[in-house]
Amino acid sequence: MTQSPSPHPLVSLARLSIERCLGETSEPLPLEIPGFDYPAGTFVSIKKKGQLRGCIGTIEPLCSSVVEEVARNAVSAATRDPRFPPLTREELRDITISVDVLTSPEPVSGLHELDPVKYGVIVQRGVQRGLLLPDLPGVDTVEKQVAIAMEKAGLAFGEPVELFRFEVRRYH
Repeated sequence: MTQSPSPHPLVSLARLSIERCLGETSEPLPLEIPGFDYPAGTFVSIKKKGQLRGCIGTIEPLCSSVVEEVARNAVSAATRDPRFPPLTREELRDITISVDVLTSPEPVSGLHELDPVKYGVIVQRGVQRGLLLPDLPGVDTVEKQVAIAMEKAGLAFGEPVELFRFEVRRYH
């Protein structure tokens, strides 16, 4: 019998954070995970039977370490994503979690500097800002990636915006 690989420690942290929030466990959260003691934006994505069930993150870090950021964003993804009702204890066995750790966003001068597989994108106009992570199923062109990010920001495609790109390390 083949054993499936253990989840990455950040993914285990995200799951434990959600389980604690839902009252499924009182196991303490790890305070440190080697190599993740620096601040960075993170996103936690929850899928249930392959379908998105919650995704919340931070572009810029709000916490002092990736570990704290992931724990915070995991609870938010499970309970505060406005697109979904809060996750229930009964759903825990059916979910999969991925964690993205973002590099600092860098400005770009145009679409030619983007790649929807390699880079995530941020569009910004004034206080309106939308983000789309890289390498998402069905998002295979820069134009589609930017259009989705603009929709998230409440902007119409073609409006002038500032563009930023970032890379992620995705953990499953």
